[in-house]
Amino acid sequence: MCYFRSHINHVGTKESVYLSYFSMLPTSSLSDRFKTLPQYLIPHHLLSRFVHHLTQLQLGFLTHWIIRLFIKVYGVDMQLAQNVDPKNYLSFNHFFTRALTPEARPLAKATLLSPVDGEISQLGIIENQSLLQAKGHAFKLTNLLAGEEQLAALFNDGLFCTIYLSPRDYHRIHMPMSGQLTKMIYVPGKLFSVNQRTSRVVPNLFARNERSICLFETDLGPMAVILVGALFVGSTETVWTGTLPYARNIRHWEYETPISLQQGEEMGRFNMGSTVILLLNPAQKAWLDNLQPQTKVIMGQALI
Repeated sequence: MCYFRSHINHVGTKESVYLSYFSMLPTSSLSDRFKTLPQYLIPHHLLSRFVHHLTQLQLGFLTHWIIRLFIKVYGVDMQLAQNVDPKNYLSFNHFFTRALTPEARPLAKATLLSPVDGEISQLGIIENQSLLQAKGHAFKLTNLLAGEEQLAALFNDGLFCTIYLSPRDYHRIHMPMSGQLTKMIYVPGKLFSVNQRTSRVVPNLFARNERSICLFETDLGPMAVILVGALFVGSTETVWTGTLPYARNIRHWEYETPISLQQGEEMGRFNMGSTVILLLNPAQKAWLDNLQPQTKVIMGQALI
């Protein structure tokens, strides 16, 4: 149950609810809280499914006009795409999840690569079972991993990196290092936006949003790649299951015959902007020195 709703139950008046909400995170600005407040009130999944439906429509000229407008507003570099002409895309989602040319994202010769294009929200060491979400507040590793304490134990004292994908970014997700998929967990939840403003305001944001936890075994030990859903991201895909349908309960997949994926190989995609969280075991000691919050990264760039 979300923080906002629980305070409605305990306090009982709208005035008290608003006072509680606007005082709950002193590290966020009053403007941030006002702009984020509507997200507690809107029907996340209903809106996200509606937007996903709209992005699948094939409307010919109108679709191509919307794509051109999006390219102009967000400054999308279409020279990196395999199909550079907006007329080659049947729907907006077809364009949004577009493939890039192989030359656009060369793979660095490194232990671990960025799985996506985006911006680093936070990164560091998982200390005392906690990950930093934004300046001034953190969230629990066990909560992120759907209460799986044994799974959380694999990554405590290890490394984490949270990467936010904006609407202009390339939205396919690739393997940070070669590995074998052994388990996947789908966790239902909210669909708050995952931009920087919301991460400063909404407590436990990534542990309360809908997400898919993909667990891999690698030559360097266990690795988790967590695909976090967000507002208007009503659909996430993986190459081994296809589109992951919305469910009300936690779902588990165990792969007795592991699915092998090579470093740089596509593993999934988002249908709108979202976030990927990488978890590495304690054997990995540090991220590269040039990486810090708000650093822009591209898929295939070295992280370790």
